[in-house]
Amino acid sequence: MSYVVMLVGLGLLVLLVAWLPMVLKELPLSLPIICVGLGYGVFTVFGLDAPDPMAFPKATERLTELLVLVALMGAGLKLDRRLGWRSWMVTWRLLGITMPLSILGIGLIGWLGLGLPPAASILLGGALAPTDPVLASDIQVGPPQSGEEDEIRFSLTSEAGLNDGLAFPFVHLAVIVALANSGSDFGMDALRWVALDVVWKLAAGVGMGWIIGKLLAFVTFRVPNRAKLSHTGDGFVSLGITLIAYGATELVGGYGFVAVFVSAVALRDAERSHRYHETLHGFIEQTERLLMMVMLVLFGGTLAHGLLHPVGWGALAAAVSILFVVRPLAGLVGLWGTKMPVGERLAIGFFGIRGMGSLYYIAFALNAADFGVPNQLWALTGFVVLLSILVHGTTVTPVMRRIDHRRVRAGRTATAQDGKNPRVP
Repeated sequence: MSYVVMLVGLGLLVLLVAWLPMVLKELPLSLPIICVGLGYGVFTVFGLDAPDPMAFPKATERLTELLVLVALMGAGLKLDRRLGWRSWMVTWRLLGITMPLSILGIGLIGWLGLGLPPAASILLGGALAPTDPVLASDIQVGPPQSGEEDEIRFSLTSEAGLNDGLAFPFVHLAVIVALANSGSDFGMDALRWVALDVVWKLAAGVGMGWIIGKLLAFVTFRVPNRAKLSHTGDGFVSLGITLIAYGATELVGGYGFVAVFVSAVALRDAERSHRYHETLHGFIEQTERLLMMVMLVLFGGTLAHGLLHPVGWGALAAAVSILFVVRPLAGLVGLWGTKMPVGERLAIGFFGIRGMGSLYYIAFALNAADFGVPNQLWALTGFVVLLSILVHGTTVTPVMRRIDHRRVRAGRTATAQDGKNPRVP
């Protein structure tokens, strides 16, 4: 009977994936809020076993990893703007200034404010600094060639696509510090961290992603053949590209997260206006929504079984500071001197949504080393993610609607693209 009930529940979940986004489109609610509430209710009413991440550490790591990978491919495929130093300047500022400041601020909150060990504080900074590519979908650009690519949406989409990989060096640093406490040579580990985890892994991630994206774009759009691969209409090709880019890059020791996003950007760059990109994005977006709903229902189940029990007043203050002080201030500093209106800079700083990427980094690090405070790390990270889902999920629709109306009244267009080409069949 439990198997049949599971099938019914899965069927209902699939229907919700298709219907809920349309129902919630004009409401100050988001799909993640509904999913978390659904999970909390189902696990409470039916008394199901807790999907405790500490009881299933590897499953938690792999499931969140897959979801982030799919989201990164979707984010890269829907960017219409060509890659460039000036056209992506806001993104580079967010990555080069805002993110390091966020890691520093969050790490200090963990160390000085909560009394966490140095390794756990570094991990907290690395895990909670990135804008999430999964839960930030409501504030991202629209599908390929849709024209929904103003500076706010573009910046947050491109930042979410790249900052997950850039957070990884700090997660690895946290693991090194944790292992040093158990007797390893910290000096040699630090040198290895700079050479391997910072320089090589980032370079390999970017390089492999670009090569794989260009190669698969050539096969798809350029190789003359009767089949005309770009006309097949098979959207699941995007999932194959995701897995190839990630797996091949990890095999050479690079950051697969970076490679997946870069491969998607390279694929778009090779044949920017082809309709096939809409098919690829449509499939990967549906896959992302389904995986996201499953994970958020499970996340709601962990909340029902006491994931947040270790959260006290100190952790509450820390979570509020991370979301409402650290990220917005770091965002304003990073965007200082740009010509963007203050309201748009505030929006970019405020909507640094935390989500599945943060859960993945915590799972990855705790599987790699003993940090001594796993309950506190899971509780605080889970609380920050929950607070982000509730606050950002209820504010993104009215805030962005107001900014869009203000932009229209000021006579500015909703898009800020360069070189938007007409579509080709």
